[in-house]
This record gives sequence, structure tokens and C-alpha cells, in this order.
Amino acid sequence: MCLAIPMRIVEITGFNARCEAKGIERTVSLFLMQHESLTPGDIVMVHVGYAIQRMTEDEARSAWELYDEMLAAEAGLDEAGHDEGDIDKDGRKERAAADHA
Repeated sequence: MCLAIPMRIVEITGFNARCEAKGIERTVSLFLMQHESLTPGDIVMVHVGYAIQRMTEDEARSAWELYDEMLAAEAGLDEAGHDEGDIDKDGRKERAAADHA
């Protein structure tokens, strides 16, 4: 599975841009978008170090909401950020010891 990440352009130098997402900065190649007029503040979709598409704020926000849901599910957290607990052999959730106190 391939995954592209929305990142905001911070600075452009030639065909490279310094981009930021969630506090992480990366150098991204703009070579594939060389015919686009990009400026700092624009949001681009980044795949394997290359900007491949310009995105709107709404598109980027929707993508990050989906990525956050996927990361939370993988970490075993529910929507509120709480541990969902273990599943017993019958498929039921076991309650934490603190729930019985």
C-alpha cells in the first residue's frame, strides 16, 4: 500500500522545498510539479520525498483526520483516546482491574 502525506511548504529553493507536517520537517522535491506555481504556505501531497499534487486546507485536514483514526486503531485506542482493553477468547472485552475497584 502506498501512502502520501499532506505537508505545508515552508521555504522553496529551486526544485526543493522545506515542508512541515505535525511538527516534522522534511526536504521535498518539487521536480514533478515544476510547471505549477507553488509558494510558501501551499499544501502539497508528498509521496517518497516528491510533491505530487497541490491540496486544499480541507483536503489536507480530511486526510490527517483519517490518518489519525488509522493510527489510533492500530494503537488499540478508541475515538476518545482510551485503551479499548483486551479481547478474551470469546471475543468479549475484558475490563481493566481499575474498573472493578
